[in-house]
Amino acid sequence: MGLMVKGVWHPEDPGPGTDEHGRFLRARSTIRHWITPDGPFTPEPGRYHLYVAINCPWAHRALLARVILGLEEAIGVSYARVRRTEEGWVFDDVGPHADPCLHVRALHEVYARQRPPYTGRVTVPVLWDRQTEQIVSNESADIVRMFGSFGRGPDLTPPGLAPEIEEWNALIYRTVNNGVYRAGFARTQAAYDEAVTALFDTLDRIEAHLEGRDWLVGERFTEADLRLFPTLARFDVAYHYAFKCNIRRLVDYPRLWAYARRIYHMPGVAGTVDFEAYKQGYFAPSPLRNPLGIVPRGPLIDWSL
Repeated sequence: MGLMVKGVWHPEDPGPGTDEHGRFLRARSTIRHWITPDGPFTPEPGRYHLYVAINCPWAHRALLARVILGLEEAIGVSYARVRRTEEGWVFDDVGPHADPCLHVRALHEVYARQRPPYTGRVTVPVLWDRQTEQIVSNESADIVRMFGSFGRGPDLTPPGLAPEIEEWNALIYRTVNNGVYRAGFARTQAAYDEAVTALFDTLDRIEAHLEGRDWLVGERFTEADLRLFPTLARFDVAYHYAFKCNIRRLVDYPRLWAYARRIYHMPGVAGTVDFEAYKQGYFAPSPLRNPLGIVPRGPLIDWSL
């Protein structure tokens, strides 16, 4: 993935971080300004631009919030190519993977404009402020919340449901969203066993919780559902195989599978999903996971209701 050091791009990839027991450690997002009505970053249509890769589940959160909250015209998007190069996430000069905002060829060029000079991984999503010419945030959870400040669409975290939403968010992040990576990037058998057990314990819990209900919290789609869906969308085509999350498939959970398809068929959501891109991304050549870079043809899954 490479690294920025004091605003300068270094293509050498240090690889995923792990602790002394072989457990995967995710780097923290460090650019975390906030959009508020009183500024300096205010919720103005046309002011912000989103940088994503469609295969990245963290960027998928932001894409979901953008369509569900009706912000397609208010916030532009640049889609990086599915596979990273020595330059990290990259863009074409023209076409669907071109950058219409800053016209950069690589995402590290966006990070290089940050002041003070940025040190850290170059990740998506990135929310760019055209007005002040700086990154507002590279933390997906914050971007989802900030999109809510534009006052469009449903409230994804209604006050009466907020405590339960936060409980689900914490569990889902730890054991599912990040849990698949903890399994896939584990460096020891014990670390893998710990991660994959926690992952399927949570999926089993959600399956039981969905009996007689459509959504995780209350009677409506909330942020908890939004944050779970990107992992479910990638589960059978990528994580089950590439990350060895193979105790069960998503389609083996009757309620969870129906729930995932219910979200997929919400207005605009299918347009944020690209199963072939997921396979191209997760089965890209990797010394640890897929040294030959062979991409499987399947599975063929019917997401119709």
